[in-house]
Amino acid sequence: MRKFYPYKRLSRPIALRVTSVVLNLPDGTRDPLETSAYSTQQQAVALGIAGHTDWVSATIGLSATLPPGANASDAAWSDLRVLAVLTDGETNVRTSVDLARDTEDGLDWSGSLTVLRDDHAGRASLAVHAVGTVEGVPGRSIAETDRSWTVDTVSDEPIDGLRLDVQRASFTKSAREMLRACSDVPWVVDVSARVPTVFVNTDVEGVMGLLDSNGSGVDSKVRDLLVSQMATDVWTAVFHGAIGDLEVEPGGGPVFPTDWQGEVLREMLPDVVPGVHVEEALRQVHRRRTGESGWGELQTRIHYAAARRADATRALAYAVRSLEQVNRESET
Repeated sequence: MRKFYPYKRLSRPIALRVTSVVLNLPDGTRDPLETSAYSTQQQAVALGIAGHTDWVSATIGLSATLPPGANASDAAWSDLRVLAVLTDGETNVRTSVDLARDTEDGLDWSGSLTVLRDDHAGRASLAVHAVGTVEGVPGRSIAETDRSWTVDTVSDEPIDGLRLDVQRASFTKSAREMLRACSDVPWVVDVSARVPTVFVNTDVEGVMGLLDSNGSGVDSKVRDLLVSQMATDVWTAVFHGAIGDLEVEPGGGPVFPTDWQGEVLREMLPDVVPGVHVEEALRQVHRRRTGESGWGELQTRIHYAAARRADATRALAYAVRSLEQVNRESET
């Protein structure tokens, strides 16, 4: 079920693109970054890519396209505004800026947003919202982006992914009771830490050699398949960890977390509950988890979302092709 609004809205999301990134340095000079600093596919910006450690601020050029109907003469809204909003859950900083319409009757809006280095410790979320006056009420939401961009003030690569801490340990000899109790598995995921941690069991014969291999051929494809399986387990675990630790509003509705849990939920929910906005998807999943029914049926969608992010199909296909090639070569 879609989120209900007591007024007319646009049914499709806003498309957002980053068009330029410029670092402003302490000496007053500006360093325009190459296009490799931002990725439309990953929807991420990496402000550390130029290697500067002393930049003061960054200016991010933006272009947003509203869905058809936004400028319709019979639209239910007036005083249309389009705002870019940068939100940092770690520092609790929220920055917004108005975008300007490119042409009088067009759907494209553009502008720039300034990111102050001192306001951010790591990653922030960038979204665009269209608001207007509806039935005499100003500032009502008309449309928004369905997936936010990530602005990373530290990273040197524009990857919008889950941050993990990967540690190797002998489970049988570990001081951690949790690891000793899991000594017969190759890895476990701990989602109780500030950053999710994957512990790889060095006691499992051959696992470290396979993970560390950098050759080609069948070994590399088996390694990729192993990593994909690990990634599937990780995404499944962090989703359950995030959905199981939600804050709830006084009215009973769940609140999106602001740390890695929020990143995980916003990334996976569109596949877990497709066809609805992420806020509504979160409410549906929360109701199923805390209600009397529906949680078990949802596990298939959760596993599907995890396997997609682990790119399991590609890894399996490559491994099968490599094995088929080896078999053909052995027969000749």
